[in-house]
Amino acid sequence: MARVRVILVAVLALVAGVLVAANGTAAGAAATRIMPLGDSITGSPGCWRALLWNRLQNTGHTDVDFVGTLPPQGCSVAYDGDNEGHGGALVTNVARQNQLPGWLSAGRPDVVLMHFGTNDVWSNVPPATILEAFTTLVGQMRASNPAMRILVAKIIPMAPATCGECGQRVVTFNDAIPAWAAGISTAQSPVVVVDQWTGFSTAADTYDGVHPNASGDQKIADRWYPALVEALSGAQPTVTPTVTPTVTPTVTPPGGCTAAYRNAGHWQGGFQGEVTVTNTGATATNGWRVSWTFADGQRITQIWNGVLAADGSHVTVTHFGWNSLLMPGASTSFGFLASWNGTNTAPTLSCSIP
Repeated sequence: MARVRVILVAVLALVAGVLVAANGTAAGAAATRIMPLGDSITGSPGCWRALLWNRLQNTGHTDVDFVGTLPPQGCSVAYDGDNEGHGGALVTNVARQNQLPGWLSAGRPDVVLMHFGTNDVWSNVPPATILEAFTTLVGQMRASNPAMRILVAKIIPMAPATCGECGQRVVTFNDAIPAWAAGISTAQSPVVVVDQWTGFSTAADTYDGVHPNASGDQKIADRWYPALVEALSGAQPTVTPTVTPTVTPTVTPPGGCTAAYRNAGHWQGGFQGEVTVTNTGATATNGWRVSWTFADGQRITQIWNGVLAADGSHVTVTHFGWNSLLMPGASTSFGFLASWNGTNTAPTLSCSIP
């Protein structure tokens, strides 16, 4: 009988060992599921994904699973090639046609790497319209996974032979991404901007002015890697203060703020403005208000990170709930798109604390 018990224990131990080997961990912990999302720069063949995957493996990040409904397309090395890089896709069409929820349901990602918008910029879709599509996609990601971690690229530059204006269009679009990301990011589901534009050369790092060659793939992988590792670690970026400090001054100096205006880019009939609000007082703010009057008939058509009230040429912008609190010396910003015709004089701003 004792011999039977010994054999039974050995068999159970062998079965347990097989289960551990099959699952990769005794606890059966699931790998972090990562979805590369975008157009042909991501998927056709998107060999930066191969470089990124193998760097993760070589640096000990082996508990990851790249997911997507599309398979790998070569790249000459072994890697996990699942992705959602749809060649020729416009992000505005993906949002309008409600395509992402099906991909999310199939892949169930925890992290999304999104380099999207190149074809929209090429098609001269306004930055605000592209960012509206981004907002739709982020909402769908969070419906799939409320704790989704989202890495959004400032897209690589492009200089196609058939689009002389595309280079500047990319700059204008990329300039609008950080303010959008700051406005939609949350502690539970952070949106982190990864700068794929800086240091990338269309002459040296693409084979056609748009799609990356081997050196371009390496640069893209190198930019994704640290941001992805931080996301895998569970570290949350600081977007806004999460704890309101106790302020007990013996003397309360008067509060105040300044507002600085910047023309972030303009085109025929339209431009993008950016305003930075800074708390110049000695106490935390509980809101702010910026006002100005356009001198040349400009009209705001879209705004983000602020609440607009306009009466003809007179404009007032107040805080959202998330950016009402500014510690002494701290700043926040809002942006807008507006029309202009002939002259576009920079306005003189006034800032006040309600």
